[in-house]
Amino acid sequence: MSRRKATGERISDAEHAIMEVLWDKNPVSATDVCDAICDERDWSIATVKTLLSRLVQKEAVGTEPDGRKFLYRPLIERSDYVGGESRRLVDRLFGGRAAPLFAQLAESEALTDDDLAEIEALLREMRK
Repeated sequence: MSRRKATGERISDAEHAIMEVLWDKNPVSATDVCDAICDERDWSIATVKTLLSRLVQKEAVGTEPDGRKFLYRPLIERSDYVGGESRRLVDRLFGGRAAPLFAQLAESEALTDDDLAEIEALLREMRK
């Protein structure tokens, strides 16, 4: 099955945690998702099932029957989701311009030397 572009509906932080599990391995059952994340988040299987149901409604996750349970898989690519969220962040906080974002990160000393080297390499590649 082909994957779609990022869903138009926003994915909450809790739903994003579920998506990370699905992007890592799929298809998986709700129990598998809970095994991967419930202890860390102090969630129950009911919480996981609620979040999966919301993600299915948002068309971010698809289901397939597997006996008496369902298996879940992402319908959006992680890269598409990250790209959309990044764009929303830049639009909302920096007027659609990336340069002020980098300036803010640099001023707050959030960029390491490795980060700067990677950004410089990306800029060189983009200019080719």
